Amino acid sequence: MPRLPEKPDSDFDAQTRAAFDQMAAYGAFENWSRVAAHNPPVLEQVGAMLTALRDGTTLPARLSELAMVTVSKINACDYCTTNHGPKLQVTGLSAEGIERLPDVENHPELTALERHVVLYAEAVTTRHGKMRDAEVEALRAHLSDAQMVELTWRIALTGAFNRFNDALQIAPEQRRAAPQPLHLPP
Repeated sequence: MPRLPEKPDSDFDAQTRAAFDQMAAYGAFENWSRVAAHNPPVLEQVGAMLTALRDGTTLPARLSELAMVTVSKINACDYCTTNHGPKLQVTGLSAEGIERLPDVENHPELTALERHVVLYAEAVTTRHGKMRDAEVEALRAHLSDAQMVELTWRIALTGAFNRFNDALQIAPEQRRAAPQPLHLPP
């Protein structure tokens, strides 16, 4: 049960309704949005930022979700792991592969780049001020500067969401079966 009540629709003013609808259009984060709705500017600004990041992304979804799930697993954030794990499965990583994160040694489902992303997410999360240049350079060999900025921001932002969600004990939305991976024609 959350430490703050989820704000009901009947308590929404016009600003809160618009911000709540923006988050609903972004994704299934209703429980988070109803708690954040106690401060409409927070809800509004987070929704606007997430939408802008999604619309202007430079990263493949698998890399972004891989980083977010890794951070959430390191921080043991049930809300974020529950919400982002299925999104990572859509990109083709199995439930067993997700469970294994952040362990990348001999991970059969990850490419070399994906291993670097997981290791980078772990480094930014657990020792951001003590990272080695080689950890960053391993990714820069594959990612543009814009992608490095986006990846680092998403990792740091996920850590902030983890702390917010856990501090206020926001419950994950009802768990649904994981969506099936997309199978696109060759």
